[in-house]
Order: sequence, then C-alpha cells, then structure tokens
Amino acid sequence: MPSFNLKYPVLAMAMLQAFAAHAQTTDQPIPEVVVSASRQAGADRASVAGFSDAAPMHTPASVVAIGRQQMQDLDIRSSSDAMRYDASVDDSYNAVGYAEQFSIRGFALDNNTSYRKDGVAISADTQIPLENKERVEVLKGLAGLTAGVAAPGGILNFVVKRPTSAPLRSVTLEARERGTVYGALDLGGRFEDRRFGYRINAAAEHLRSYVKGADGERSFISGAFDWQISPQALLRLDMDYQKKSQLTAPGYQLIAGVALPTGVSPTMLLNDQPWARPVDTRSSNVGLRLDYLLGGGWRASLAANHHSFKRDDFAAFPFACGNEAGYCSNGDYDIYDYQSEGESKNPFGYQALLQGKAVSGALVHQLTFGLSGMTRTDRYGDYVYNYAGTSNIYHNVIVPPAEGNPHTGIVTDRRHDDERAVFAQDILTLSPQWALHAGVRRVRVKRDSVTDTAFTLPSVALVYTPAERWLVYASLAHGMEHGGQAPMKTSNENATLAPSRSKQVELGVKAALGERLNLTAALFQIRQGLEYTDADNTFVRNGERTHRGLELSAQGRACSALDYSLSLTGLDTAQSGTGQANIDGKHVANVPALKSVAVLTYAVPSVAGLKINGVWQYSAKKAFDVENTVYVPGYHVFGLGAAYALKLAGVTTTLRGTVDNVTDKFYWRDATPELGGYLFPGAPRTLRVSAQFDF
Repeated sequence: MPSFNLKYPVLAMAMLQAFAAHAQTTDQPIPEVVVSASRQAGADRASVAGFSDAAPMHTPASVVAIGRQQMQDLDIRSSSDAMRYDASVDDSYNAVGYAEQFSIRGFALDNNTSYRKDGVAISADTQIPLENKERVEVLKGLAGLTAGVAAPGGILNFVVKRPTSAPLRSVTLEARERGTVYGALDLGGRFEDRRFGYRINAAAEHLRSYVKGADGERSFISGAFDWQISPQALLRLDMDYQKKSQLTAPGYQLIAGVALPTGVSPTMLLNDQPWARPVDTRSSNVGLRLDYLLGGGWRASLAANHHSFKRDDFAAFPFACGNEAGYCSNGDYDIYDYQSEGESKNPFGYQALLQGKAVSGALVHQLTFGLSGMTRTDRYGDYVYNYAGTSNIYHNVIVPPAEGNPHTGIVTDRRHDDERAVFAQDILTLSPQWALHAGVRRVRVKRDSVTDTAFTLPSVALVYTPAERWLVYASLAHGMEHGGQAPMKTSNENATLAPSRSKQVELGVKAALGERLNLTAALFQIRQGLEYTDADNTFVRNGERTHRGLELSAQGRACSALDYSLSLTGLDTAQSGTGQANIDGKHVANVPALKSVAVLTYAVPSVAGLKINGVWQYSAKKAFDVENTVYVPGYHVFGLGAAYALKLAGVTTTLRGTVDNVTDKFYWRDATPELGGYLFPGAPRTLRVSAQFDF
C-alpha cells in the first residue's frame, strides 16, 4: 500500500486510541519509580555537556535546552523552527525538502557525528522528527570530551520522551495557509503493573511548502517503554520510524559568479520540471539503555542505539550556465538530471559509564569512567548527473529529461567508519567556591581500513562560584573532526580529507537571579584547519580559520505579565596561513558578524488564558565565498503570535495562531559555499493556526 494512503489511517487509529484511553483513565495516584534517572527532566536540565543531566547553570560550557513546553508555546514543529531562536545557530545548506543542516559558532555541523539521540550519533541526512523528543539540547563549542568526533561548533542532542507517571493524552492539529495539514498524538502513562511505562507518539503531515511545488508527505510513529526491573535497575527501550517524500527546492547561484540575483521570488521552484521526482527518505531508531544503582553513591549505565537511514535522491538540479561561473547574466541556468537511488547509512553506537563519588580529605571527586564506540557503513552507487537543458530564474522553462534511461550504478559499500574511545572525568570540589572539571578522551578512528588515526582530547575548566546562583569559568578543550568530502565537480570529487584537531579557549559567566533574570555570557576562540576549493578546483585543507566570539543571553520576567528571552552572538572570523593574498585575512563564508534574537510574551491581564508574543530576528551581512568577493545583505525579520487556553467540553484546549515574517521581507537566510555555492531565500509571510487538546 502506498505510504500516502497509509499514514492517515495510522494517525486516525492512534487518535481513536487516545479517546478510548481517556475514557478508561482513573485518578489513582501512580507511585514514582526508584531510579532517579526515570523522572522527567525539563528544559532546565541538559546532558549534552557532560555524562548525566545537570542544570545548564552549573555547567562550565555554553548550553541551551529547548524543552517540550517551549516547543508547544512557540509552535515548534522542526529543528529549523527551534534553531532560529538561538543567535549562535545558522542554516548551513538547509534546503527545503532535503535535510535540516546547521552551523554553530560559524562551523557547519557534520551530518554523521554532530547530531545525537540521547548522546549517540545519528545521521542528519533527513529531517529529525520532534514528536517524540522531550527537549533539544545545544552545546556550543568543542565536544571532544563528551562526544569524541564532532565538528568544532558544537552538537545538537535530541532527548527522547519517556513514559509519564500520570496518564497523558494529547492531540495537536495544525494548518498553514498554503495547505499544509499536520496532526500529532502523544500518549503516556503506566500499565496496571506500575513497573512498566509507555510513551507513544504518532504524526502525519501533508506538506505544502512556501516554495510552490516543493510539496510532499511525512508520517511518523514511535514508542518508548520503561521497565523497573528492581529498585536498583531500570531498563529503557525506544523505537521510531519516519517516512518522508518531498520535492526539494534547490538554491540560487550568483549571476556571472559576481552578483546576487535580484528581483527573484522566494516561492520560485528552480526544480520545477515534469520529470522531477521527490526525495524519498526512510529513517528509524532502536535505542536501549540500562541504569543500575551499585550502592555507595555509585551507578552504572549502558546505552546503545541503532539508526537506519535510506534515501532515493532525485532532482532537476540547477548548476551554472554553460561555461560561466554561476548563472548567466539574463538569469539562465543549466538543469541536470540528478539521480542517486539506494543510498543508506546504518550507524550503531554505544556508551558504557561508571559514575560515583569519592572523598579524599577535604576534596570531593565526582568521577566518571567510560568507553564508547560507533560503526557506520555508507552504501550508494555511482550517481547520474546528465545535462537536460536550460531554464531561467524569472520564468520557468520546461525542458525534456536527459536522453536515454540512466540509472544509478550498483549500490555497494563505499565508506566504513569505526570509532572507539575510552574517557575519564573528575569534577573536583576544592572548596565551597572553587571546582576543577578535568577530563580526557582517547579516541581512535579507522576509515575504510586505510586510515587509522588516534587523538588524545583533553578538557579542563576552572569554576569559581563567588556567590549563590553565580558561576564564573575558564576552560580549555581539544576536539577532533573528520575531514571534509570534496564536492561535485572538483578535481578530487568524493575524496575525504584526513581527520584534524581543533582547539578552544572559553571564558564564561552565568547568573540565575530568580524569575526576574537569568544571564549567561561566553567569550571564546576556536581554531580549525581551513578547507576550501582552491584555484585549481581541488578541495584542500590549507591554512587556518579562527573564530573569536561573544555570546550573551538573558531570560526572565520583566513584570508579572511580560516574559522575555534575548540572545546575541558577535563573531569575528578570519582565514590565515594559506599563502594566498586573496584568502588570508578574509572572513569565513556564511558567518554573520552579529546576530540577535528577541522573544517577548505578554499575558493579557483582562483576558484569562490569552497570551500574545513577538519575535525579532536580526542578522548582519555575511560573505558568500572564501575570497569575500560578494556579501549577502543583513536582515530584520519579525513574527507575531497568540495563544488562548480554554476548556472545550471539559477538555483543556490551547488555540494558537502565528504569522511569520509579518512584513513579508525578502532576505537570503542561507549563503552556503557548499556544492559550488548556493543562496536560499527565507520564507515569505506565512500564517499558521493550531489546536492542542490535552485530556
């Protein structure tokens, strides 16, 4: 049965189950399980910067946790929705209908290592579903100690929802003005035998993008289960599956290689050909975790996750214009028939931890010892990339498909990564005011049985607590990342550069001053080898990129009715050491010098249950290429929203309405140097409305 017809019955049956379960629920109290790790953690907890949940306030790193309540309040449906609220995060070849890809602190994240599910690496080559996620955690900066191999900008960690102690029944419905229709179900609770808990999530989405024609379908289902084996042992299992099929919307290139396109529409689909096909992706996860209390303040845990990703990739791909760099001066561009069927990735990762406390005289040690591993095999065939014809950015031209009947080559194993690591950390309390966080990870990476590289990654942070609710820290850290892969049309296409080391120094201050004000500030410097396509059209690592930045954030309550959240990031980036005057001293591409986000929420005193909110986003200009020959202008974007909570037939209901980009501003949200350099326009003014029913 086609997936288009399958997803709606699945969601409909899940909704019926929700109503049926609602009719059977009782008000009997449900006892809490014994192992503390089983309790729900909100957005005031995060595990991304360490080896267990901790308040970001007590973590000597720049950490943001976006919790389930925030996702609901801000109508967040995707990672792209979530990431726009943090000024340190940007899009990085984030094409509509493809994969949601980001950069942190100006460094593009690695799709294979920088995205995590409960701390274990998963592929980010398709949309990561949020329906079964309790929170999204952002670690800004090097993650060498906690994650091993990862891009230097940081990591995104998606924390799975767990069973609830009380019955949970929630249904969400949403519609957007171009015809997107979305429905989701969230069920949680415990069985009659209270040792067993469950959490079920399902969603279906009929996608109608703001780019006209870049449409598709998505369906998702997941289950998470807990078993309190004994007062000391808790076993967790989670599974999910997503299918998504959507026509992707390619980006624009420069005109004649020197000028930004003008007069174009953000709704124009450059992939608009009768023979273009949707990108079809299927992804799934199976995760298992065992927590065990050993006594004497010590505990052990073992976690593993198997991720599966499959993709059939198709596009009427726009690239250049004849022999010109970029599109022709009249807006013409060449169209290629791109096909790559049978792509797959199957990463499997695990981590074992032993944690506890030791006292030595006046010193207190919080100790962690662990080992981890990850294997991944990438399979794909030789892709098809044949010239089909020429279209235009101002008026679409229908061209026939490329001649012949080409097919992707035989799918075989093309890349195999094997990562093994041991690590240790000691959080040493020196006095009530001083603590030292020191750790080291030894990681060995093998790629294709050809390269075998080992790195020792130290991390140390000195923490000073001058008063209650204040924290000052200074840290040094090393990270490791895989080398980049040469893009299409380069002389060493698909070749991968060797792994490299990055280094970071950071100074930070945090303050939690009650409900009125929470402040964070971080001053940092990160150095990494510079990778780019040189004048000989070869992808190389040569010289260095240095990112120096300042991050500021403030959240709190200005008065009893007004909440606020402010985020600002300033970045000074520089390229050096290449020996090329046209590159050295220039800014890193696709990185604004200043970005800020402000969110205000006002509870209307005269109307109980009514809240209105406003969002302001600002980004300064940014370089399009490593030589800084073209800059993309900065922009301001505003959004407005409202939420009204009420009772409908005894059901707690929240109605929401949001208008994004209220001034209908045209702007380039993403100016990535990937694949020859592409520009992606931001969405025009968009209206969406939703209703959430909690039983």
